[in-house]
Amino acid sequence: MSTLGARLARAIAAKDRPAVRALVAPDVDFRGLTPGRAWEGHSADDLLEVLFGSWFEDADEVRALLDVTTGAPVEDTERVSYRLALRTPDGDHTAEQQAYYRTDGERITHLRVLCSGFRPSTPAG
Repeated sequence: MSTLGARLARAIAAKDRPAVRALVAPDVDFRGLTPGRAWEGHSADDLLEVLFGSWFEDADEVRALLDVTTGAPVEDTERVSYRLALRTPDGDHTAEQQAYYRTDGERITHLRVLCSGFRPSTPAG
């Protein structure tokens, strides 16, 4: 089983553009679904623009990577889910993403991501 999914989750949580770029093929086939919109891209640049230009903006602080879970592949398609604790200008939130991906052995070539959206965090106590 590939470790690319878990590495991708850690790179996204760190908002590490070079690390994400290193994990995906230059011509990665990307589609994503958030609560309000469908996203699509056909290159690493497209993916980076969606991730760090729209989904996780500069003002959004990833406070913690709360969970990363991988599972057995569905034939040639692997999966990873990850949950993030976020602080945005609107307050504290939690978001979870489920990703399905295919690789050429070295890099992710096909990526589908479903996002929960930023959900307001429930105060402890």
